[in-house]
Amino acid sequence: MSIIEVRQLTKSYRVYKKREGLSESIRGLFHREYSEVEAVRGIDLDVQQGEFVAFLGPNGAGKTTTLKLLSGVINPTSGTASVMGYVPWQRKNDYRRRFALVMGQKNQLWWDLPAQESYRLHQQIYGIDADQFKTTLSELTDLLDVGRLLSQPVRELSLGERMKMELIAALLHSPEVLFLDEPTIGLDVIAQHNIQKFLRYYQEKRKITILLTSHYMKDIAALCKRVVIVADGRIEYDGSLSGIIDKFSGSKIITLQFAEGHRPSMSTFGEVLDENWPKVRVRVNRADVPRVLAETLRDNPIEDVAVEDPPLEDVIADLFRETSERNLQNAASVAANSR
Repeated sequence: MSIIEVRQLTKSYRVYKKREGLSESIRGLFHREYSEVEAVRGIDLDVQQGEFVAFLGPNGAGKTTTLKLLSGVINPTSGTASVMGYVPWQRKNDYRRRFALVMGQKNQLWWDLPAQESYRLHQQIYGIDADQFKTTLSELTDLLDVGRLLSQPVRELSLGERMKMELIAALLHSPEVLFLDEPTIGLDVIAQHNIQKFLRYYQEKRKITILLTSHYMKDIAALCKRVVIVADGRIEYDGSLSGIIDKFSGSKIITLQFAEGHRPSMSTFGEVLDENWPKVRVRVNRADVPRVLAETLRDNPIEDVAVEDPPLEDVIADLFRETSERNLQNAASVAANSR
């Protein structure tokens, strides 16, 4: 049985269209024009208990809006959702005690107080037993190596240290579902690695269900086996990380190292990505790879050859770009037909 079930979930916003110029601004005081913005467009999603799912998409794709809907922060325009049997936007206290939401750009800790003071407040809000609170806090601070920082005001902590403290605050009441929105945003490589290591260990140990949004592909590769890609409020892909390349990439990268003195033209075979003779890298259509290799090996002395998939980041970026262009074309077509 799915722990998260979403059916045709939609969220639209009514946005005021402000025009430029003084006269238009004055006119807008009396005759306002609005437009409908669809942040989420009929999403269907099922997540099983214990899954660690990545939720990817460009800025404005609807990722954060979806997490807010599932955590009950906002109400949907239409559609249904169930998390652990609860309807999130009914905001029942029993539901609030069983999930947590961490947003990388929002603070839930008191800025001028030590984190341990905020944790005591969390203990009272969630009604955590004193012994359980002490045990859980000790475990989390040991795992994240921040025990020495509990008495420091939050404002004095580094960005990475603050994120560790935010994670502790979210996990003190031992939630069964965790929504993470850009938890490593702005962190350096070491801090990102530490957060990844903690999340991987904690999820494997506790078997909690995690839905993660991130723009860092290293987060996704390190943590998630399943990836859901959202673009323009719709799900474009739901499957394995490796399946993204198989489905959306129509090319391979061939790296060839020629014998000294040989410098053939490779532009006829595909897009030359890098030339550092006697080595050259070429992007070639998948279907053409056997032919390109056969012809190159037949006509040239080759010392080394490698064939690999394009970087995952490039494949996803191309997917986002194609989706954006398609949506712009559709919007232009709708506008033209409405005239």
